[in-house]
Amino acid sequence: MRSKFTFNTLVMIYAVVVAVAIGTWLLPGGEYQRVEKDGRTLVIAGSFQPGVTVPQGPGKVLLAPIKGFIKSADILVFLFVIGGAFMVIEKTGALTSGLKRLAGFFAKRPHLRIFFIPITVTIFSIAGSVFGMCEETMPFVLIFIPLAMALGYDSLVGTAIPFLGAAAGFAGSTLNPFIVGIAQRIAEIPPRSGLEYRLLVWVISTSCMAGFIMIYAARIRKDPTKSPVYELDKLRKHDLHLDADKADPFLWKHKLVLLVFGLSIVALVFGVMKYEWFITEIAALFFALAIAAGLLGRLSMDELTDAFKEGARGMMGVALIIACAKATLVVATDGKILDSMLYGMATVISRLHPIVAAQSMFVAQGVLNFFVHSGSGQAALTMPVMAPLADVIGLTRQTAVLAFQFGEGWINPVLPTSGVTMGVLGLAGIPWNIWARWMLPAQIFFFILALVLLIPPVLLHWQ
Repeated sequence: MRSKFTFNTLVMIYAVVVAVAIGTWLLPGGEYQRVEKDGRTLVIAGSFQPGVTVPQGPGKVLLAPIKGFIKSADILVFLFVIGGAFMVIEKTGALTSGLKRLAGFFAKRPHLRIFFIPITVTIFSIAGSVFGMCEETMPFVLIFIPLAMALGYDSLVGTAIPFLGAAAGFAGSTLNPFIVGIAQRIAEIPPRSGLEYRLLVWVISTSCMAGFIMIYAARIRKDPTKSPVYELDKLRKHDLHLDADKADPFLWKHKLVLLVFGLSIVALVFGVMKYEWFITEIAALFFALAIAAGLLGRLSMDELTDAFKEGARGMMGVALIIACAKATLVVATDGKILDSMLYGMATVISRLHPIVAAQSMFVAQGVLNFFVHSGSGQAALTMPVMAPLADVIGLTRQTAVLAFQFGEGWINPVLPTSGVTMGVLGLAGIPWNIWARWMLPAQIFFFILALVLLIPPVLLHWQ
């Protein structure tokens, strides 16, 4: 008999909000003093003052998702535009026709397929390591899912290539200005210092992530029914007409749509690297893409606008999940328990052996990452405390920065409170529980790997 229980991500996230609110009634409160510096609000080390917790009652719990929705407005608009743009492209028929021809190309050249995953994962890892690609992976998820399925893989592979590829780069950040750059500046150590060991970490991180995805992809290609998203992908293939045997005609309008789509991706990368575009500018780019694709694909104005609205409407459930995820930070901050958690962790770490202390910094960053998902925001919160703490317990500040970037890169992709993670999964149509269960072996591996990679910097007093 089939169980009536079904996993509901939105209910789970809101349950987390309620749990954090209960924590404001049980945990001690307190605050660090803060100062504005270089456009960021930094905590002042040693300034923690115990205070009165502000218990978050039912009214605050109801308000929190609304505040979360407002605070997440930029990423939500981004999702609506991306969803609308890709639905317009799909309605033109260009995506289906192009994918079938690409699948045919690889079918005739199976020896090339083995390079697809490691090359693409490495590209996204470089982007994560060098310029901090994170939210920018979202459009690529919608590209790589049908591409992966056309090559005989599943939507988990298509999601993992851009998302986990960039995460591997984040964990092995070399020049990433949002992780290493800001953290090193706050920790008052030379920018781009320690680059040699960071490059080694990047190679290990990227190789292991590519290997994890390749091993899974090989198993799924051999037996597609072993995929946790097998049933979901059958529906997706049907919607994209990838399950049809006959090749759709590849018309000039399809070629023009795919050309302007490719140029948009080039413009995205150029804009991010040259002009530091963020999600607002990228959303405007994809809005322009939707209009251009609709016109080149010969959709009527009604067809174009209806397709855009349909795609945007499909993102509403994801938007609510992201708003609730942001609500956890709202409740923890308003309840005055976030700073007290940081202070408590720092107090415990200060009593540990240097190696264990470095590893505990990584664990602490992972715990705080549950609430604060912005790399620069978490650096502003934790590094003013962790950097001087490293001095006290005999660690280098460089090691404290490394522990921070490990927590950001290898833990964030599985957190249900991360707006980016839930946004990616929402675009991919993959429930969080399926993703988390699939990610568990890799998560355990990378957790242990982080602990191991933090030992040499302590022993060598890495600067």
